[in-house]
Parts: sequence; structure tokens; C-alpha cells
Amino acid sequence: MLDTHFRKYIQRIIEMGADFFIKLGRKANDITILALFLGIFSGVLVYGGYKITALIFLWISGYLDAVDGTMARKKGSSPFGTVMDITFDRIVEISIILGLAYRYPQYDKLLLLLASTIIISMTIFLTTGTMANKKSEKSFYYQAGLAERTEGFIMFSLIILFGEQSSIWLIIFIIMILITVGQRFLEAKRILKD
Repeated sequence: MLDTHFRKYIQRIIEMGADFFIKLGRKANDITILALFLGIFSGVLVYGGYKITALIFLWISGYLDAVDGTMARKKGSSPFGTVMDITFDRIVEISIILGLAYRYPQYDKLLLLLASTIIISMTIFLTTGTMANKKSEKSFYYQAGLAERTEGFIMFSLIILFGEQSSIWLIIFIIMILITVGQRFLEAKRILKD
């Protein structure tokens, strides 16, 4: 929801990052890889209990994830770059979930449920994107929903910050993703017409 409706308010900041890396001669895929490593390191920091540092690395990773997409739109995107971007986003999410699971084993069942709902939501997202003849400004059809990337980062941030008392944030995040699953499923039914 935030990515779809509020990105226009921060797009200039994202474009500044994209222009900076383009001037350095970097390609979008380089920034995608950098975002991946920073995101994975964030998961390691979560496990180590370095909450604030983990959040800084997570949000820098997220910013670079937006920057690489803007770079791809400015300089041209490749189909493999799209595959890298979507795959690496999931690896970052898995890294955070694993860091949380090893740090807070009492939440392993909720984290497993969270991972499961993300898998279902992304399955609908990717299948619909493949089957739809529509394209957005991205290189694939983008299904909006209540829980998009920014909402995910906000919820992960709350879970990381509250640590031992994060069960309520996990439950809220799972519910948000389940609502998104419903939204995406109904949209898929509408645009793909049974």
C-alpha cells in the first residue's frame, strides 16, 4: 500500500541515489547485489542482538532495493535483473526471519507461519504477474496490496525492536499478509477471468 500510494513523495530521494550510482558507472544489478548482502548482514545482526545496527542495515538495503529499480528504469532493465531483484528480496526476508527465529526461539511457530504467508502471497503475486498481459512501470505486472515491501520493513522493524515482546507484531504482520493474499487472489480472479 505504501509503495503504491506514497512512493511519489520520496521518489526524488531514490532518484538521487540512482543518479549517484549511475555517475559512478555502476549497474542496477550491482546495487541489487549490494542490497542483498546488506540485508543478509542485517539478519546476522538480528541474531547477534544488535537491534539498531540491524535496522540501519535493513533500511539501507531497502533503500538500495528501490534505487536499483529506478536505475533499471533509467538505463534499461534486463529480465535476469528482475529475477535477481525479486529473489534477493525474499532472501533478505528469510535472513531476517531466520535471525529472529534463532534469537527468539519462543516465536519459531509464529515465524514459520509468517514465512508461510509470505510464500503464499508471493506465489499469487508472481503467478499473476506471469499470466497477466498488463505491465506497470516495472518490468512485470505489479499487484498492490496491504502488505507491500515498505509495510514489511516497518513490521520487521517493530518485531526486531520489541524482541522478546514481539508476538503481537508478528500476529499483526501475519494478518496483514493474509489480507494481502485475499486482495491479490481476488484481483487475479478479476483480471485473469476464470
